[in-house]
Amino acid sequence: MLSYSLIASAKINLYLEIIGARPDGYHDLAMVLQSIDLADQIDLHSRSDDAICLHCNHPEVPQDESNLAYKAAALMATKFPDAFARYGGVDITIHKRIPVGAGLAGGSTNAAAVLVGLNLMWNLKLSDKQLQYLGSLLGSDVPFCIVGGTMLATGRGEYLTPLPVLGRSYVVLGKYRSLSVSTAWAYQTFRHQYLSSCMSNALAVENLEQSASIEKMVSAINHQNERNIGQFLYNDLERVVLPEYQKVQRLKEEFQRLGCATMMSGSGPTVFALTHSQAEAQQILESVKIAIADPDLDLWVSQFTPSSIRIPSFHT
Repeated sequence: MLSYSLIASAKINLYLEIIGARPDGYHDLAMVLQSIDLADQIDLHSRSDDAICLHCNHPEVPQDESNLAYKAAALMATKFPDAFARYGGVDITIHKRIPVGAGLAGGSTNAAAVLVGLNLMWNLKLSDKQLQYLGSLLGSDVPFCIVGGTMLATGRGEYLTPLPVLGRSYVVLGKYRSLSVSTAWAYQTFRHQYLSSCMSNALAVENLEQSASIEKMVSAINHQNERNIGQFLYNDLERVVLPEYQKVQRLKEEFQRLGCATMMSGSGPTVFALTHSQAEAQQILESVKIAIADPDLDLWVSQFTPSSIRIPSFHT
């Protein structure tokens, strides 16, 4: 019997621009993605039968075939039936630390860990590129989560260009425990409000202006210029999420009041603030906790990390 434990990192968006709508229902994007060390642990154990069983310690995480980690295992079983028949099914246990419905790619990084883990357990010897292709069949963030680090992502997120690894910068993250934002709602609302035919010309002009900003963000990363990275943070989805969710707006305003470069990650509702040191990050966290005395607000200090999936242990 084989067993692997994998560490699966969350991600934040340093930049998210919606270029336009696609006929397949997705959107063409320009993003800069960054792995952070806030992470789940995924345990994989081979079974003597052909079942795929999933367990999680978080009550809000589905433990059936609707879970992206389960779908990743089912995809591997379908694509590699001989290996599935030889090695059998798998027990998947998710130890959840990444908040659920947070815009931090928690489900995607769990799926990426399953792809990486089964590639090892079944001795498939798939390359990162091959795993990223399989990940693209599951979701837009999964290909990035296979490798992680700092990446420029285009298309619907599946076309990845590595960028220089950023230093071990610290971030403070905040999310209201009871609040989640539907990714589908956020993108569809943006599409309705900003990609309708009557606004297409104005948006085209605006996107031309914003395209210069992603070039500036990439340049700032290439030059490891922390100040400019903070200056060029951008997320189109803030336009629809912040007006609808006043608590998210309030959290961002508090980070701004403390002098932080700050932005919502992905479709939210997590908001992050960039800091220069662990001590500064902890000070910011304590200040926010005092300013917003809401027991529903969770806060974390995390750090940029150069990879997404790590394998700290293996045994037979």
